[in-house]
Amino acid sequence: MAKPMTKSQLVTALAEEMDSDKKTATAALDSLVNIITREVSGGGAVTLPGVGKFYCRERPERMVRNPATGEQFKKEADKQVKVTVAKALKDSVND
Repeated sequence: MAKPMTKSQLVTALAEEMDSDKKTATAALDSLVNIITREVSGGGAVTLPGVGKFYCRERPERMVRNPATGEQFKKEADKQVKVTVAKALKDSVND
């Protein structure tokens, strides 16, 4: 498995793709992350065409088990961030 792309590598690639400098690419990437974070934490969803959909899912209160002790206890309701990958991206990986 290949190493994940770092933020600095992503910024460099984005700057080349945008035909811009790294400062502008960093600002664009940070703005995109801030928008997605704000929208999802507020209960909304963000769809990036060709990439996927980011959204928040609420999980109900449930019984869970501690694997070390086997003890069962009640876990409070919580929220979880989910990502559904777009079909176009799935198809590009499987070709």
